Amino acid sequence: QVQLQESGPGLVKPSQTLFLTCTVSGASGPTAFYYWAWIRQPPGKGLEWMGTISYTGSTYYNPSLKRRTSIHRDTAKNQFTLQLLSVTPEDTAVYVCAASKTLIRGATDEEKYEYWGQGTQVTASS
Repeated sequence: QVQLQESGPGLVKPSQTLFLTCTVSGASGPTAFYYWAWIRQPPGKGLEWMGTISYTGSTYYNPSLKRRTSIHRDTAKNQFTLQLLSVTPEDTAVYVCAASKTLIRGATDEEKYEYWGQGTQVTASS
């Protein structure tokens, strides 16, 4: 059973860089060809797709966040990471990592992903 677990600081100060890690456990052969995404949900708002990294390392970003977002992967550690520059209070959200069999840019419906993490709360505040 594949499981995704997000980790990172619960609190980050405005203007700082947010680093989050998604650790993948229970991965089998087919998951080596999956696509790995970050999605977030600010309080009282809908889900927002942030970006995806493919099994080849290609990345795809939400145009509205592309300037500040970077996704990387570490296959040896079965992890992929999110870096968000210059955070503001508007970046306060629950951040979720997810996996899909195909590239589904922009998708935020959990049902479209094979695996979905439990999410981690990040608050951007001084």
